[in-house]
Amino acid sequence: MSSSGQLFGTDGIRGVANAGPLTPESAVRLGQIAAAHLGRVKGDQADWPVCVMGRDTRLSGTMLEAAVASGLASAGVDVRLAGVIPTPAVAYLTTKLGAAFGIVISASHNPYEDNGIKFFGPDGYKLDDATELAIEKAYFSGAEVERATPGKMGRIDPLDGAEETYVQRVLGTVQTDAPFLKGMKIALDCAHGASVRTSPHVLAHLGADLVVDYNLPTGRNINADCGATHPEAIGRLVRESGAVAGVSHDGDADRVILCDETGSALDGDEILAIAATFLAKRNRLSANSIVATVMSNFGLNDTLRALGGEVVRCGVGDRQVIEVMRRRGLNLGGEQSGHLIFHDHTTTGDGIIAAVQILEIMAAEGKPLSELRRCLIKYPQVRRDFRVRSKPPLSELNEASRLLSETEAALGERGRVLLRYSGTEPKIRLLLEGPDEAFLQTQGDAIAAAIQEQIGI
Repeated sequence: MSSSGQLFGTDGIRGVANAGPLTPESAVRLGQIAAAHLGRVKGDQADWPVCVMGRDTRLSGTMLEAAVASGLASAGVDVRLAGVIPTPAVAYLTTKLGAAFGIVISASHNPYEDNGIKFFGPDGYKLDDATELAIEKAYFSGAEVERATPGKMGRIDPLDGAEETYVQRVLGTVQTDAPFLKGMKIALDCAHGASVRTSPHVLAHLGADLVVDYNLPTGRNINADCGATHPEAIGRLVRESGAVAGVSHDGDADRVILCDETGSALDGDEILAIAATFLAKRNRLSANSIVATVMSNFGLNDTLRALGGEVVRCGVGDRQVIEVMRRRGLNLGGEQSGHLIFHDHTTTGDGIIAAVQILEIMAAEGKPLSELRRCLIKYPQVRRDFRVRSKPPLSELNEASRLLSETEAALGERGRVLLRYSGTEPKIRLLLEGPDEAFLQTQGDAIAAAIQEQIGI
């Protein structure tokens, strides 16, 4: 978010809780505006439009949930509170209930001090740019929002059975009726977040001998040195427990990072490669192709080329991935960060559905993840992510631009350099990829130093 009137970022609205658009007053207004723009569809069993709302475990979640729900109800929308539940569960429940839209109160992988608001349409997909822009324009207009008359106000009620309904949906994505994880020890890191009840339930039902950690949320410990952005945590848990695999979510469980039996983490690119290879061999991968972002490793191109397909690239964010998947008619896509979309089963990134698909492949193939991951031979990558005090146009980063051009010229067609601002945090992200890691490290340090000198904190 910025002072220029931008409300939505890469993935919904996000910022510091109790500041900006994430104060109770602003959240009430946002709920009223959302009702006006999204509340046009009535649920199958309702006289009023229905919104399904879920949240993660961070301290500010209940405050924002109450504020947004109050705004919705005051504008004539019935609100069904699913409580603490993964983001993809809200997407599914929205379609399951025939609701007008869904809302998630979460800042995903961010620390507990942050929070956010994500929207899903009645089809379970995230909002398109035009709808977000319309909500944004109305929010900043300052115009009074029309409220419902006393007889047309909405109700705010709990959504009974939300967790179980979602768990059964996840279990319904497996290809076998047998508990295929029976006798297997699986480690699970819930990031003290939204998956603390649903993911253990799913994996236990599939027969896993489960070792669970980071499942005691306090409101202040979500993502703290655990979860998908801290793969060392699940690696340690796998090694200490002797598990055959590890599963690690982020705070709202729309991501997953896996870990093999040696304690080595698999990122989203490796998960995509395993799934694509397995599905292609069974003629279940649409066009033998996948969608990945510009941040994904170029080694994926070699893997898909060997399968007779291609990697279709798009911008960062699972919303952009799914948009390209829908346009191209593809059923597998994702991000290196662990947003994986198995489009035969879900409309958005879903951490536990992705985990279940890969664990089922592991069981079906009778091979450990350490062997399955060999289908992807990665190009060396170097990353530099750090906080910045401002986000001027990249062209104004003079010395960094010169170094970028120099590096690109040296890499030629055998590598690439990507520099972009985070859409959800005050950070800049630098990625270098190519055959010579030592060269990448040297250039990465030089470019990062130039940026930090100009706009770093």
